[in-house]
Amino acid sequence: MKNIFKIFAIAFISFLIISCEKDEDQAILNEVTQAKVSSDKTTIVLSEIIGGNPAVTFTWTKSVFNIAVVPTQQIEFGVKGQNFKKSVTADFANDATSGSITHAALNALMYSLGATPDMSNQIEARLKTNVGPAAFYSNIINLTITPYTPNPDLVYPKINVPGAYAGAAGYANWTPNNSPNLFSPGKDGKYRGFVYITSISGDNGKYKFTINEDWPGNKGDDGTLTGKLAVDGSDIKATAVGAHYMKVDWNANTYSSAVANFGIIGDATPTGWGSDTDFVYNPATKTFVINSIALNTSGVFKFRANDDWAMKFQPKSADETLTTNNGVVTYLSSEGTVTGDPNYKVDVAGNYKIELDLHNSANYKLTVTKL
Repeated sequence: MKNIFKIFAIAFISFLIISCEKDEDQAILNEVTQAKVSSDKTTIVLSEIIGGNPAVTFTWTKSVFNIAVVPTQQIEFGVKGQNFKKSVTADFANDATSGSITHAALNALMYSLGATPDMSNQIEARLKTNVGPAAFYSNIINLTITPYTPNPDLVYPKINVPGAYAGAAGYANWTPNNSPNLFSPGKDGKYRGFVYITSISGDNGKYKFTINEDWPGNKGDDGTLTGKLAVDGSDIKATAVGAHYMKVDWNANTYSSAVANFGIIGDATPTGWGSDTDFVYNPATKTFVINSIALNTSGVFKFRANDDWAMKFQPKSADETLTTNNGVVTYLSSEGTVTGDPNYKVDVAGNYKIELDLHNSANYKLTVTKL
């Protein structure tokens, strides 16, 4: 009987201990005092020239909770009136009570938020305090922010295409940080872009793919020559001289390359719709150029690859009429970025230099200059 009593006593005490532990685990977190945030300015015009300088400084009093916690802190931004349904955040140290954001960093946040560059945007900001899965918010402050158009080379992810061809194309042979890049407009691990190869004799047309402008993790052909990549794989060899449109799915380890030599065609040109006037690659500017061509104002023109219509550079409606020295973004029809079948034209007849800058597939640029 004594043994049975001891067993029941131990079980009862264990139950009490477990119950107490569960009560402690189930303690409810409450915010006793709400955080309060302010900024040293409410109208902010961002500038790339001083990108590393502070654009705005936030100061806050922290949330006070009923139990001891170790929270994380962020300043959260959203478009005014949208109740932070889409938002971006800047992280700050757990123990901070103030912090600055540079012009470049705030511009990148505004770009991700969808703010309109070169215009005033009404933005809301608040302190977001995270405790595990729970979030607590301060008061909201109103800001007027004018972002600048970001350098697309710094906005979009990229991989590099080092190779034996690169020196003749205006870069350096087999140097990842001085090579043409393929960009990912969708920021989804899928890269694309144009690379110009001047020679395929000997090793001249060989290349590989690298990331972070360095050799670790480089990828080449897996040895099957079927468009499959492998880490530290074999050099890939181009089969033709000229511009190549390359696509790489970094995660799926696949690649493709197609020759894509562009020219201008249309009834605004001297040869009409019957033949193309081809671009020439300039390694000094790393652009494709037609140095002089007569264009009239009664006709229109397009830019197509390989004397065919599968790949065309075309405008969006606002850029169909080109003016001298006014560079515009141009769109590759095969990438699904063109609606309809629009044409280009010039506003003044005359001889023009035409330049296609295809180094960044997220931001192809076209410039016509009247001679």
